[in-house]
Amino acid sequence: MLLSIALGPILFPHLWEHHYGKFAAFWAALLLIPLVLSRGFDAALGALLHTALLEYLPFIILLFALFTIAGGILVSGNLHGSPATNTVLLALGTAMASVVGTTGASMIMIRPLLRANDDRRHNVHVVIFFIFLVSNIGGSLTPLGDPPLFLGFLRGVDFFWTTTHLLPETGFAVVVLLALFYALDSWLFRKEEGYPKLKDPTPDRAIKLWGKVNILLLAGVIAAILMSANWKPGIVFDLHGVHLELQDLARDVILLVLAGLSLKLTPRPVRAGNEFSWGPIKEVAKLFAGIFICIIPVLAMLQAGRDGAFAPLVGLVSNADGSANVAAYFWLTGLLSSFLDNAPTYLVFFELAGGDPKALMTQGALTLAAISAGAVFMGANSYIGNAPNFMVYAIAKDRKVAMPSFFGYMLWSGAILIPLFVVQTFLFFR
Repeated sequence: MLLSIALGPILFPHLWEHHYGKFAAFWAALLLIPLVLSRGFDAALGALLHTALLEYLPFIILLFALFTIAGGILVSGNLHGSPATNTVLLALGTAMASVVGTTGASMIMIRPLLRANDDRRHNVHVVIFFIFLVSNIGGSLTPLGDPPLFLGFLRGVDFFWTTTHLLPETGFAVVVLLALFYALDSWLFRKEEGYPKLKDPTPDRAIKLWGKVNILLLAGVIAAILMSANWKPGIVFDLHGVHLELQDLARDVILLVLAGLSLKLTPRPVRAGNEFSWGPIKEVAKLFAGIFICIIPVLAMLQAGRDGAFAPLVGLVSNADGSANVAAYFWLTGLLSSFLDNAPTYLVFFELAGGDPKALMTQGALTLAAISAGAVFMGANSYIGNAPNFMVYAIAKDRKVAMPSFFGYMLWSGAILIPLFVVQTFLFFR
């Protein structure tokens, strides 16, 4: 299923665009029907409800809330795309990503950045570094930032665990990439001085922020997540063997209410200015429904450890003495996240590392940090590594930016990101 998601938009884009939901349903049925036949209806229903109620619905509700609220924040006006201005905009977007999510930050910041550079001959690198930083690495500090980390939060990882344990790795990557970007952008900026100036289709004008009420609603999202982590009333509802805790249900209801308030309170012209549509979140909802269903047996096999079908994979991420090979966790999680999807990839290696959040946050902290960093950072290695990547690519191409092809982009990421990740391995994941 993951291969169909990775290759479908490239090999048969028109068919995929109109029928991706059917592809997801086909793969889900390919699991559920044999499960019912082999284990019975009750067992299959229990497994499905467990995945849907405890993992998929909280996951998609958070994405829906962030997508809706961030889509109501519009930055209008235009700045001159100098190296200093571009670097500041990238830094701002990177900081926003852990608060409003990589999707939200990408939606808010990509158009102002494109307008600032639409009179420059060389602007492809600006979008590429935007994907590196805003659409991926910037989302590594909270569960709001990137879907894999929220899945970890749902499994019991503390909200601020990634903030404290991934700050050095994230800070190092961000500083290196911003410095490299500033140097490259300065060189290209000076190179353009010898050419006649291009006409600026969006002349410089004052920056204005619209839809400010959504900033308050984003604060409400953060408050709801923190509430569910700290409020433990001890009230549990049982649905076919699935235990639903009151604080988690309250969180999901609050998130939906906040999204509804955003739709009600945000003026339509603001969303129109963002070219807001429901297409991206519909695609994510349908595809991830299939992914979460198909991953049921994978997680079960991983829980079997060395006695299960994934014993060879366990061997790859384990040292001879049985301890975790941290570098292997970082690179295997990252490489799979580059071409498949980083959320289920994170879950696979989370389970492979034992699946116990309390143990992983303490004695297994370095392993969990490697899994988290690999899933988030290396989603930037290809256009399909993280959902915002392709969205930013499509928006930039629509604005006449000569974006590189799938493999052309990988030349950029291979030349810039892979050496960075090698250095990070020696500094942080040994």
